Amino acid sequence: MNALAKTEGKPQALMGAHATAAAAAAAAAAPVEQKQYLTFMLGGEMFSIGILCIREIIWYANLTEVPMMPACIRGVINLRGAVVPVMDLSSRFGKPATPVTKSTCIIIVEVETQNAGEHQNMGVVVDSVQAVLEIAASDIEPAPSFGAKIRADFIEGIGKVAGKFVILLNVNNVLSMQEIGEMGQAAATATDVAVVG
Repeated sequence: MNALAKTEGKPQALMGAHATAAAAAAAAAAPVEQKQYLTFMLGGEMFSIGILCIREIIWYANLTEVPMMPACIRGVINLRGAVVPVMDLSSRFGKPATPVTKSTCIIIVEVETQNAGEHQNMGVVVDSVQAVLEIAASDIEPAPSFGAKIRADFIEGIGKVAGKFVILLNVNNVLSMQEIGEMGQAAATATDVAVVG
């Protein structure tokens, strides 16, 4: 009896080798999933936000302060007739506020609201905008569970670009309208207690 069973004249062992080679060729031909991220500097570190949620980038100017807002909200801007709150990302991360320089920018980001399917624009203050990078999904590691300088739920992942690491931010967690609203209520309550006391 023949050690190799034959199928249509080809030994199964050879068919397996051809199937493996064909699968490898198909994998090589398949496009590598890449996403685009806008990178920016904040306190000497590089961060990034997925390009799909970014609406525009403007120079830092014309901010109106709003009383009893959380410390991380710098104020609001008038963006073509719409009132857009502006957050200081550095302050949101528990660090000193971002100093305003010639390169300070506001990135306008679209975030989800508490109401399903609704979105709101929000500005984030950064030291400077760097570039748009394409990062392959295979070059993105999960967020570390410890050792990060910011909250783990703020990090979507860590991208590897040209031998360097870039922190990919989870915009909906960092700019959570619900959490910011709760922070505002806490600030208002603290102000009321200070006035009464």
